[in-house]
Amino acid sequence: MAENIFSTFNISGQGMSVQRMRLSSVAKNIANVNTTNSTDGRTYQREVVVVREIKGSPFEDELEDQIAINRTSPDHAPNAKPGTYPPNYDVLKARTVRDDSPPRLVYDPHNPEADEAGYVKYPNINVVTEMVEMITAQRAFESNTQVVDSVKNVARYSLEI
Repeated sequence: MAENIFSTFNISGQGMSVQRMRLSSVAKNIANVNTTNSTDGRTYQREVVVVREIKGSPFEDELEDQIAINRTSPDHAPNAKPGTYPPNYDVLKARTVRDDSPPRLVYDPHNPEADEAGYVKYPNINVVTEMVEMITAQRAFESNTQVVDSVKNVARYSLEI
């Protein structure tokens, strides 16, 4: 469990950074939905954000402890114990990768980018899928901002006691 409000801010901040990366990737994908050639002369490939948890983080250890307790008896209450958190530890690792799915072929023999058979290679980007990605990233970002607001309110109310 978080020792203080600053570690909670840190975790929520990491979540917001990941969602910002997802929104940026969605914006790039939508902007390049009809791009036939990228700067290197190849068909633009969809950008995807891959997020993984960092193994051995205090967050993972606490989560495993809570799950183990809940499995042993339904009467157990969560046992929040003070953890040892480094000042700026990361619970998530995110990076952008390119989707290697084949390009979308559109028959347009008059297009200067068409091959011998008259097909033009467009990125395999579905605007509807990108909009769903955008909405989920936006909602996840809003959830993290609500966590930050809640922790601020807890700290403020604690000072009023």
